[in-house]
Amino acid sequence: MTGTPPSGPRSHGNRFVPTVSKGAMVLVLGVHRSVDELFPTGVLRDALHPTGEDDPAYARALDDVRVVETPADLAECDALVTFEYEPSFLSADLAWIHSVQAGVDRFPFDELEARGISLTNSTGVHGDSVGEIVVGYMLSFARRLHRHRDRERTREWRYPDWDEAFTVDGESLCVVGLGTLGQGIARRADALGVDVVGVRRTPTPVEHVRTVYTPGRLELAVADARFVAVATPLTDATRGLVDADVLAAMREDAYLLNVSRGGVVDEDALLAALEAGKLAGAALDVFETEPLPDDSPFWSMEEVIVTPHAAGANREYYRRVAAIVRENVRRLAEGESLANRVV
Repeated sequence: MTGTPPSGPRSHGNRFVPTVSKGAMVLVLGVHRSVDELFPTGVLRDALHPTGEDDPAYARALDDVRVVETPADLAECDALVTFEYEPSFLSADLAWIHSVQAGVDRFPFDELEARGISLTNSTGVHGDSVGEIVVGYMLSFARRLHRHRDRERTREWRYPDWDEAFTVDGESLCVVGLGTLGQGIARRADALGVDVVGVRRTPTPVEHVRTVYTPGRLELAVADARFVAVATPLTDATRGLVDADVLAAMREDAYLLNVSRGGVVDEDALLAALEAGKLAGAALDVFETEPLPDDSPFWSMEEVIVTPHAAGANREYYRRVAAIVRENVRRLAEGESLANRVV
C-alpha cells in the first residue's frame, strides 16, 4: 500500500490496514488466477481498472489492478479478489479478501479475523440466475424435458405415459432459505402459478411466499410440497439440515432441488430415498465432493439432474462482482464500512 498513512493507524505487517480515514490510502488490488474457473481473469481485471467515467475517488484509491499468478505477485497486493482459498493468503500481508462467490465456507474466519484480514463476498448477484435454473429444473421434471433429451441420443420417439407429465401451475414449492437466492426462486415460481411456502430463521413475511416457517418446523414445511428447493448457506447450523427425517417427511412424488451447498443435504440419505422410490427425483447443482466423482450413483439415475455447480452462471457475472469490489474500494477510500462483509 502506498500513500501517506493516517494518524494513529492500525498496522498490518509492514503496511497499514486500509480501513482508514477518508482519502488516506492507495490500494494494489490483485485478481487471483482461480477466478478463471468462472470467467477470464483478465476480463475482471479490466472491469476493475479505473476509467474516465469513474468517480475520481475510485481512481485515486487504486494504484494498480493486477492478475495474481505467483506468490511474488501476491506479495505486492494489499487486497485480493479470488475464487479459491489458499493458506498462503494468511501470510501475504493482505488487508482485504473478496470472494467472487456468495458461499465462503472454505475460508477460515477465525484465522482471518486474528490477522486483521477483512472478508467480503458476492451475495446478492445470483438471485435471478439461480431463480431461473430452479424454475428450469421444475419445468424439466414436470414437462419431462430431461427424459426427452435422454431419448434424443438414442433416437427414441416415445410419448410420455398418460399420467407422467404435469404442469407446475397449481403445484407447491417449499423454499428452504429465503435470502437473495430463495427470494429469486419464490418470485419466479409464484409467477408460474406455484403455491410457495418457505423456511427462514425469522418467520417474517416474504413477498411471493404464502407461509414462512422456522427451521424447527422444516418437516411440516416440506410435507405438502411437490418441489423442495434448498437455497440456504452452509453454516454449522445448516450442515446436514436436510437429513433422513426431512426427506421422509416429503411426498413420494416430490422432487428435491439443491442449489445451496452439498453439505446442507445428507447425500447418503438422499441416495437411499431415491433408490427406495421414496422421492420422485432430484436436481443437484452442488455436492459434498466437487467435481462429483465418476463413480457416484447420481450420474446414472434417470430422475436426477446433475449440474456442475453452475446455477449462478451468467455472462454478466463478472460485471456484478466488479460492481461490489468497486463499491468497496470506494468505501475504503471514504472511510466507510465494507459492503457484504463476512469477517
